[in-house]
Amino acid sequence: MPEIRKTIEELTELVATVLVSHNASEDNARQVAIALIAAEVEGQKGHGVSRVASYSAQAKSGKVNGFAIPEVIKVADAAIRVDAKHGFAFPAFSAAIETLTDLASNKGIAAAVITQSHHCGMLGYHAEKLAQKGLIALVFSNSPKAIAPWGGNQAVFGTNPIAFAAPRANSEPLVIDLSLSKVARGKVKMAYENNQSIPEGWALDKDGKTTTDAAAALSGTMVPMGEGKGSALVLMVEILAAALSASHFGFEASSFFTADGPAPDIGQLMIAISPGPLSANLYFNRIEALIAAILGQEGTRLPGSARAEKWEEARANGIKIGDQLFSNLLKLRNNPL
Repeated sequence: MPEIRKTIEELTELVATVLVSHNASEDNARQVAIALIAAEVEGQKGHGVSRVASYSAQAKSGKVNGFAIPEVIKVADAAIRVDAKHGFAFPAFSAAIETLTDLASNKGIAAAVITQSHHCGMLGYHAEKLAQKGLIALVFSNSPKAIAPWGGNQAVFGTNPIAFAAPRANSEPLVIDLSLSKVARGKVKMAYENNQSIPEGWALDKDGKTTTDAAAALSGTMVPMGEGKGSALVLMVEILAAALSASHFGFEASSFFTADGPAPDIGQLMIAISPGPLSANLYFNRIEALIAAILGQEGTRLPGSARAEKWEEARANGIKIGDQLFSNLLKLRNNPL
């Protein structure tokens, strides 16, 4: 598939312009664009520029409120609710992170739920922002139905990603980000759009049989990571993200991809921990001892260790993007509301 290269700044500006032209504020569009380009740089293309068309269509139809201003509500000394107001998730996460940083630094630990929310891209993107401020972060999100309860064939849960980020004293944070399906559903959607098959073991068709057909997979269910144990983890995240925030469960939420219907109204949970007090200020010494033990073995690496190289490559040589995808972005920019 033919590809071209564009700079980070060029692609960010293009995505932001497209979103503004389809019913989003400048600030919201900029935050969304920066997050999508970060996913593109890090190779998480299912959370990258491929999302612009659906985001724009939903802002245009009103399924997403592109002008929403998140509301932060303090509900306890170290707990907040952030109402995303059916807008893009990224501004709501920014508001949550800003408040959590102060609360966790003062209280030792703090939590935020985000309600009336939407697709939040790479979950690790948000966790890392807290780790860059010296805090350990745990982040959970639910999503529209894609996974059946173990033994069933009707989707109830979303793919429900989880993320963890840990600060380091003299290095970039350790970031772990994973979907609880074997692969993110966005990869199946991309395969479908590119008329490609998917590997066996990723998904089941509507009858619960394994399939390599992306269309059949989208009509069926995703296979959870770790099978039955993974299904239990998916349930855990559904409770932490949706029940705790009083948001829609996966089986109640509308699609992240289509412009019709009501807002998805899914939920997220962020927990921020100040590592100093709990560790008697020994946390940074202890985490480096652990990392040294891991890297002391030949052939090992830390999760996400290639990210720095990807950013260096993108800053130096730009980002590869498919010709067709770039053409679609230009068409969206040139055909505003």
